[in-house]
Amino acid sequence: MRMHLRPARLGTALLVLALLLALAPAAWTQGKPQVIVYTYDSFASWGPGKFIEERFEAQYDADLVLVAPGDSAEMLSRLIQEQEAGVRRADVFIGLADSDLPRALSRNLFEPYDPARIPNLAGVPDDLMTDPSGHVLPFDHGYVTLVYNKEKLAPDQVPTSFEQLADPRFRRSLIAIDPRTSSPGHAFLLWTIARYGDPGYLEYWERLLPNLLTIAGGWSEAYDMFLNGEAPMVVSYSTDTAYSVLEEGTDRQQVLLLDGEGYRQVEGMGVVRGTAQPELAHAVLNLVLSPEVQSRIPTTNWMFPVSTAAEPDETWSRHAVQPPHPVSIAPEEIQANNARWLREWARVVSR
Repeated sequence: MRMHLRPARLGTALLVLALLLALAPAAWTQGKPQVIVYTYDSFASWGPGKFIEERFEAQYDADLVLVAPGDSAEMLSRLIQEQEAGVRRADVFIGLADSDLPRALSRNLFEPYDPARIPNLAGVPDDLMTDPSGHVLPFDHGYVTLVYNKEKLAPDQVPTSFEQLADPRFRRSLIAIDPRTSSPGHAFLLWTIARYGDPGYLEYWERLLPNLLTIAGGWSEAYDMFLNGEAPMVVSYSTDTAYSVLEEGTDRQQVLLLDGEGYRQVEGMGVVRGTAQPELAHAVLNLVLSPEVQSRIPTTNWMFPVSTAAEPDETWSRHAVQPPHPVSIAPEEIQANNARWLREWARVVSR
């Protein structure tokens, strides 16, 4: 999930969503079924959501309603609260972080999907199928890396490993992000755990602290500081150069891999348990995995598509970076240790 949305655009997006919800009851008066999709705000506003809505409604005699007043974590919490209260509003959920998969499965939020109803699933490689239980499907994936300003740091001056990043010559050069409040911040913490182990990651963060300009509360805050030139490096995504070239006409922002790695994040989707529209819900999943939608994922959601049938923009493909050695921690391990990892990290950085 990318958050290149600026406040003015977010306000417009929420207004559009409010109008959609206000108009939704009219669909019932016209005799059309509704398919309610819970997703995150950027997916519904400037992401592929509008295109998916238009394509779905052109193919089926139904209304697709995107409900997205918050980020992925907020929408997941809302779905859990509704299920616990015995209320069913959503039919489909799009945007489940792979680190949240154990939490979602333990609460039985999703129906098992039927592969026969999702023919486009054939284009998804096995290594991206993060849920062996058959409840959640991937729809995009990306990599958290560092990004640097090549006008502030020459390519031959940047750190290329975690050890070099902790070198005193990079004092106050990196903008990190709080893992308690940010998905990329959390991914960067997990990356250090994967690299140094538990509890070795704590010692690494102690060494890294002098090189942090600040720990921002969220990605947008961190990236705005980076664009303003407050530090030459920031925790971000491996598609940032592609975004900058296509949207801003500059390649000043360059992706920086440490030890040839990047932390992989896979976003999933599923049919919500108890839906009254299982056929249409499966149709949504199949549409999201279609070549036409998957080909738009890179330049709308700024993530990598999961389908081998996708044909991304050529400029995007030249500049988006796939790390040769992607890193991830099993969702079950994250679920078992995450609260402790965050507490221990907070103690280290607050000293």
